[in-house]
Amino acid sequence: MSYYLGIDVGSISTNLVLMDEDYQIIHQIYLRTEGQPIKAVKNGLLEIRDKVGIDSIDILGVGTTGSGRELAGVVVGADIVKDEITAHAVATIETIGKDVRTIVEIGGQDSKIIILQDGIPVDFAMNTVCAAGTGSMLDNIAGRIGIPIEELGPRALQSSEPADIAARCAVFGESDFIHALQVGIPMNDVIAGLCHALVRNYLNNVGKGKDIQPPVVFQGGVSENVGVIRALERALGYEIFVPEHNTVMGAVGMCYLSKRYIEMPVQEKVPVTVPAEGRRTSDGRTSAVALGTIRKTSFGGLNLVDIEFATKTFKCDGCANTCRVVRAYKEKDIVASWGDRCGKWST
Repeated sequence: MSYYLGIDVGSISTNLVLMDEDYQIIHQIYLRTEGQPIKAVKNGLLEIRDKVGIDSIDILGVGTTGSGRELAGVVVGADIVKDEITAHAVATIETIGKDVRTIVEIGGQDSKIIILQDGIPVDFAMNTVCAAGTGSMLDNIAGRIGIPIEELGPRALQSSEPADIAARCAVFGESDFIHALQVGIPMNDVIAGLCHALVRNYLNNVGKGKDIQPPVVFQGGVSENVGVIRALERALGYEIFVPEHNTVMGAVGMCYLSKRYIEMPVQEKVPVTVPAEGRRTSDGRTSAVALGTIRKTSFGGLNLVDIEFATKTFKCDGCANTCRVVRAYKEKDIVASWGDRCGKWST
């Protein structure tokens, strides 16, 4: 069987999706990154190898996205590396349709909004330094009160009077949450208030000034929380649609993008010829001609899990920028460098 592999490496989670040539999602993986993106990617590849079988799988193309996309791309030998905005937009358009007008994506430590018109992204925004409108706020509070994060949403729906929780930052939000419990406000009301606070922070920061129109699609890890879904519907006044693969849409988008790239005709520069007295001669010019062949993937194979990868950094003193350059090593060999502004090391 032949597949395309999409990988989304974020600060909280690392997601892998396997899609066949008929655009069917065969397998999806949601893992905790835990500050070790290389290990997370290798664990995902190991799960694919164990569950699907290395002898019965042919990876035609691989794409990476997320905050760790460059590193992941080097490790696996990605054919294409794209930003999260592009990946989420492509996944939504391809799996849901061009009618979608707004994409709300809230992950573990970042959140974004994408505005679409006729299937084309025309505007977007991402959170900056505040984590109050992200899943880390929910995760921290769930751990503090000893309730599994999966239970926060259902308990929020049991509230009839959500508490007023500060939404301006994660620290104040957590402090308000604990204070509300200490003064006797029921737990479910406080949890519901937390969900509303997260939505207010998102709309006041990421969504500020954006033309949010339906249909609205909600994706990312926080879209699993039904309490946040209801709070978002209440704030916007629109029905919120959560797609089937809501937690791994970035990886889904990279499956589609890698398939597009691999199937793009290979071009080669050939001489431009002109007829001259029955013969074909060249005047020295060249033109790109599509050969119509399928590109070969750069993917290193599922046996990458058995290879040691590592990174090291150094400061370049070549100019006043003093860039911190990251070098990736495969065993003892340097396979890639990035982080420099001038391209001295990355090229």
